[in-house]
Amino acid sequence: MKKIALLSTGLLLAASGAFAQSETPSTSQTTPAVNTEQNPGAPIAGKNSFTESQAKSRLEDAGYTDVTGLKLDDQGVWRATASKDGKPGNVSLDFQGNITLAK
Repeated sequence: MKKIALLSTGLLLAASGAFAQSETPSTSQTTPAVNTEQNPGAPIAGKNSFTESQAKSRLEDAGYTDVTGLKLDDQGVWRATASKDGKPGNVSLDFQGNITLAK
């Protein structure tokens, strides 16, 4: 009987320890699919899920006009030539939604 009680207590302690570990919040950071703030390191390479028309719409919604030559590069970044405030330039749109203008 003592063996069963001891074994039961051991199993209960092991199970509660595993449960406590699963309740510990993760300390690892994840990169969101679409950022709400401009990432200072943009453009960020990564698998891009924007279609060409979605990429063009995002650029236009950000105030860019005359978007031409829109292409997805091998880093997963959409690149095009466009104008903003009457100034033409090369723009990029990464998988997080960051839009950058080449200087």
